Amino acid sequence: MTQSPTTGAHARNGFDNGIAELTETAGRIQTTIETVIEGKPEAIRLAVAVLLAEGHLLIEDVPGVGKTMLAKSLARSINCTVQRIQFTPDLMPSDITGVSVFNQESRDFEFKPGGVFANIVVGDEINRASPKTQSALLECMEERQVTVDGTTYPLEPPFMVVATQNPVEMEGTYPLPEAQRDRFMARLAMGYPGVDDEIDMIDTHSGTQALDQLDAVTDGAHVAKLIDIVRNVYVSGPVKAYCVALANATRRSPDLRLGASPRATLHLVRVAKAWAAVHDRDYVLPDDVQQLAVPVLAHRLLPTAEAQIGRRDASRIVADLLTRIPQPDADRPRAG
Repeated sequence: MTQSPTTGAHARNGFDNGIAELTETAGRIQTTIETVIEGKPEAIRLAVAVLLAEGHLLIEDVPGVGKTMLAKSLARSINCTVQRIQFTPDLMPSDITGVSVFNQESRDFEFKPGGVFANIVVGDEINRASPKTQSALLECMEERQVTVDGTTYPLEPPFMVVATQNPVEMEGTYPLPEAQRDRFMARLAMGYPGVDDEIDMIDTHSGTQALDQLDAVTDGAHVAKLIDIVRNVYVSGPVKAYCVALANATRRSPDLRLGASPRATLHLVRVAKAWAAVHDRDYVLPDDVQQLAVPVLAHRLLPTAEAQIGRRDASRIVADLLTRIPQPDADRPRAG
């Protein structure tokens, strides 16, 4: 059945209104988080984009720069279920997924949900848990479900894992395996604040707990609606080919012994859609892909020993590849 021009224009107008609503809501979430996190607008914007792209976020940096505060602020800005899991060496997989317990009254086993049963799960210091416990997150992060004793329990949308880890304090930590890192849509580093931002932080945090003053600006049902809008953001053929070319370049790079997976390419396209929508666009630009390539791809890659000796980390390698791969022309969706 052919869509009439009038019908097509009406649908286009409705979608444009949805983009405007998404941009406005994302702006309110960011503004709310910025009352707690000083001077990090790009990091906050990326966190919001990952949320709207239905992905998971890994926050990695030195101690004391606000990793956990960002994760908590994002969770509190949305009126939905939130669980915080403190990862420790003695944490068991059942603490995350849940366990079946025998009920003496009913004479039957009943399922007690674990910490992962929430809309937003804040995993603090994820690399302090054993690899066995870390693996408990694999199924829920990829398939948004948990299987315990042969029974599968779905996780209610929206579902997002925001995990923090410390790259320098290696005592008592376990590096995340490749399969675990690949499930995180993006990794961001907070970095140290500027001088003025640090002074503002002292004024904000030395008296009261700024996090306690943070109010939710939206709810889980509205976020789920915005996620549906992001799925319909337009990505042209050349931009898709550009994402695939970037991923293929990492697989062929002599500086890398492990390149980007097809999941990484999919994540790059999905978060680029959300990034475009957050910036009030219903189509993805090549510039969006360029801005997101390092946070989306770098944490999945493994440099060779020679690259490490030459102090060429994965982020620098991806940045170099971006300068070598031709960027396509912008292509907007056709009207009607």
